[in-house]
Amino acid sequence: MHDNISFVEKCLSSQEVFSGRLLHVFKDTVRLPDGSESTREYIKHPGAAVVIPYCGDRRILMIRQYRYPVGQTLLELPAGKIDGQDSPDATIKRELAEETGYRPGIIIPIGLIHTCVGYSSERLYLYWAEQLQYAPLTADDDENIVTLEVPITDAMQMVYAGQITDAKTLIGLFWAEKIINRQALLGQAKL
Repeated sequence: MHDNISFVEKCLSSQEVFSGRLLHVFKDTVRLPDGSESTREYIKHPGAAVVIPYCGDRRILMIRQYRYPVGQTLLELPAGKIDGQDSPDATIKRELAEETGYRPGIIIPIGLIHTCVGYSSERLYLYWAEQLQYAPLTADDDENIVTLEVPITDAMQMVYAGQITDAKTLIGLFWAEKIINRQALLGQAKL
């Protein structure tokens, strides 16, 4: 293990260059460990949470939606931005109900994903959900989503064929395959 001190960059000045509804872009001047100065441009993000909703019988719930920045309709795991003081747990419960119409009986945290460490502070919390109960919330006005039950073998075939490209979904599906095949253990999960 390396001494973290030899890698730390100290912020000398920070300037917000863009402030939007979701993202805030900054340009900082930093002092590098060797004493020289450099610039860092990055996005401050409020964080998000993603869930692997397990339906039983080796199937998971996925959503299909159009993603404007990449100009494609993608197959993804349900996810959403953490709002205000919400916890990642509360975010998962809300987003799962809004996007799929289901609420989890059990949610189990799996881990943390830093999505784009080179230019974003986004932290993505990954969860497993099971014992799903139909209890929809009203979807966001600007979202057009279709929900699908997908066998894990089909989802993994799409991954290996390059048909699923969303990073959070790829990570979640690799976890789901291990959990469903009982190669990774989760607290109280009953498969």
